[in-house]
Amino acid sequence: MSTTQVKEYLTRLQGSIVSGLEQIDGNSFRRDQWDRPGGGGGTSAVVEEGNVLERGGVNFSHVSGSGLPASATAARPELSGRSFEAMGVSLVLHPRNPYAPTVHMNVRYFEARKEDAEPVWWFGGGMDLTPYYGFEEDAVHFHQVCKDALQPFGNECYPRLKKWCDEYFFLKHRNEPRGIGGVFFDDWNKPDFATCFNLTQNVGSNFLNAYRPILERRKDTPYGERERDFQAYRRGRYVEFNLVWDRGTLFGLQTGGRTESILMSLPPVVKWRYDWKPESGSEENRLYTDFLTGKDWV
Repeated sequence: MSTTQVKEYLTRLQGSIVSGLEQIDGNSFRRDQWDRPGGGGGTSAVVEEGNVLERGGVNFSHVSGSGLPASATAARPELSGRSFEAMGVSLVLHPRNPYAPTVHMNVRYFEARKEDAEPVWWFGGGMDLTPYYGFEEDAVHFHQVCKDALQPFGNECYPRLKKWCDEYFFLKHRNEPRGIGGVFFDDWNKPDFATCFNLTQNVGSNFLNAYRPILERRKDTPYGERERDFQAYRRGRYVEFNLVWDRGTLFGLQTGGRTESILMSLPPVVKWRYDWKPESGSEENRLYTDFLTGKDWV
């Protein structure tokens, strides 16, 4: 196995995704290289107040340290205290148009080491879609690309990772899904390194295929203050998930990562209201009744 191969793929992936998004938005992403005092660093590529993206960030990080934090050993307490190396690409895109969904994608690799023991390694990642106004054709397209990307790994791969995504991106304190899901996997190390790496590449390299047609279809849809207001309200759910439940956010903060890069996932405009409910029969209510349900789209 080779961490060099993984790093080369991740840096290429970041570059290709940023290039594709710059074509859609018409603005260049700002690129910041940063170093982490405890070891490693990364490159953040961010656009704010773009033509299409109100905020978008595509981060590459490669960090190392002497001891894994609690967020990384919650499912594997036997690894506590091991030194680690972690690398990945993580992105969140918040379009300005309320009819264009927010999206998240992440692919990552971990390696935990201990003297006189074989390194323990695993891959993780996935992508998920968070609409504010639901369109069935968008949901079907996004999930179909995810399913096709995983088909080479068996008929049961997509249903398993789809269910995993539905369960992970769920706001337990609200008892509702964050969005319409996608695929998600973690601690992935079977049957072998090559197969796991190939699966991870199939997820990451299909991100633009999954999201770009949706963004291009919705980015110019006319909207008004009502739609922007509902978008800001629903973005609050995104903030709640990332700050309360997301393991990636916790890992970054617990390992002394670059705060600006970690929190670029938060939307620039957001609102909360006390015990608000959408009108029955409205398009806003349809998001809850027809889309935030964990259904099978393909």
